[in-house]
Amino acid sequence: MKPLMILPPVVFAGLALMFYFGMNRGDDQLASTREGGPVPALTVAEFPGEPGFTVGELADGEVKLVNFWASWCAPCRAEHEYLMAFAEEGIPIYGINYKDEPANGRKFLDDLGNPFTAVVSDESGRTGIDWGLYGVPETFVVDGDGVIVKRFAGPITGAIPDTVIRPAIDAAR
Repeated sequence: MKPLMILPPVVFAGLALMFYFGMNRGDDQLASTREGGPVPALTVAEFPGEPGFTVGELADGEVKLVNFWASWCAPCRAEHEYLMAFAEEGIPIYGINYKDEPANGRKFLDDLGNPFTAVVSDESGRTGIDWGLYGVPETFVVDGDGVIVKRFAGPITGAIPDTVIRPAIDAAR
């Protein structure tokens, strides 16, 4: 048997092990450079029929969630009932409608309910870039001083409210 015949299976086994260990690191959340820093600027427009908000209002002494969402986002629909539950518990949620047609965003809230204390529209995506957004939905836990305590990328479903979001809210208090 020639030594070069053994090389492809050895290389394949090495790659398979590397992929296996890489996929099972246990750290499936994307890193955020925003955690521990102040909330970034808001380059937003009004959202029809809803009160807006400013960066100053995100530092009003109260812990809150800031949620980026869109009507075209299927995971946003999946997490919506969990946002409604947080709102019913009295947790203020500030919504940023991301790269969406205002009429479609309005219909989304009319159909599913509105968990937001205030809503603004990020039509250009500039605010999403400033906040380090990877996509929607993304939720940020903001402490009373306007500092981002936690960023969660993806839908808040299943055990996430109890294992990630509520502990971050408690830490922010």
